[in-house]
Amino acid sequence: MKSAQPLRINTISEYHQLMGLPKPEHPLISVVNFDAIKRLPHDSPKSLIHNFYSIALKRNFNGKLKYGQQEYDFDEGILLFISPGQVFSIEAEGDLKHTGWMLLVHPDYLWNTPLAKTIKQYDYFSYAVHEALHLSEKEEAMLAGIIQNIGQEYHSPIDKFSQNVIIAQLDLLLTYADRFYHRQFITRKITNHQLLTRLEDTLDEYVNSDALAQKGLPTVQYIADVLNVSPNYLSVLLNVLTGQSTQQHIHDKLIEKAKEKLSTTTLSVSQIAYELGFEHSQSFSKLFKSKTNLSPLDFRHSFQQPLSATSQETATTIND
Repeated sequence: MKSAQPLRINTISEYHQLMGLPKPEHPLISVVNFDAIKRLPHDSPKSLIHNFYSIALKRNFNGKLKYGQQEYDFDEGILLFISPGQVFSIEAEGDLKHTGWMLLVHPDYLWNTPLAKTIKQYDYFSYAVHEALHLSEKEEAMLAGIIQNIGQEYHSPIDKFSQNVIIAQLDLLLTYADRFYHRQFITRKITNHQLLTRLEDTLDEYVNSDALAQKGLPTVQYIADVLNVSPNYLSVLLNVLTGQSTQQHIHDKLIEKAKEKLSTTTLSVSQIAYELGFEHSQSFSKLFKSKTNLSPLDFRHSFQQPLSATSQETATTIND
């Protein structure tokens, strides 16, 4: 039996109609108070797709929401970000015990503004963000104040300043959310450090097996898949914790392995490059030099010279 196709909601007006809300005061933007949504339609679909941005803070929701393969409950203040075209599902039984707010913004509302481009750069709008944003009371109050400002402007008569004021408030909300996400990455040290350990274990296993020669260099997507997170999420987390991207971690592990081979074997540079998954030895040499300021051969020679000097010193001591 085939599962039902997600229901695509193209406009904010369609969303209001589905949820039994009054028509929005503006067709491209809406501020929804969840207290106004008393019950989901009995025949509501399991999965939905919005063709607009959704930013929602929910509390005390007696149901389940699944987004990006992650289920969320709402015992605490949780902020969710959903981009146009993303699939999510929501389930509830009976009357909703539902508090919080939702801001709906159609991409057309951002047209010809800087935010039309920058909004796509926020990683929390990605499926890969493996967790919702948990807010402190102070953070929640700060964002609620911004939403209140947007709501007041939304309900006021439209003039030539209305859109600019709302865009400025939305930009501020997204910037604060970015700050709070980075705070969450840093404060959740145990979980994050466990992920770092798994990253190291994954890279060690890959470079110490035949995978490099057989499959080539590991990709960021491969590493993210193994760790069961999105590439964007992994990149943001690593940058916050280590100041390096996933690709830099991969390169560092390859250089570590290359140094081992250069210092303990007589393999040629070309052979080492091949064993490390490089199609061309020149690419390997270029990466090695960018990381160490030495060519592979120079590294091998510099590694051997101190040994020779030590041996010579030892021999002189013995002779004395």
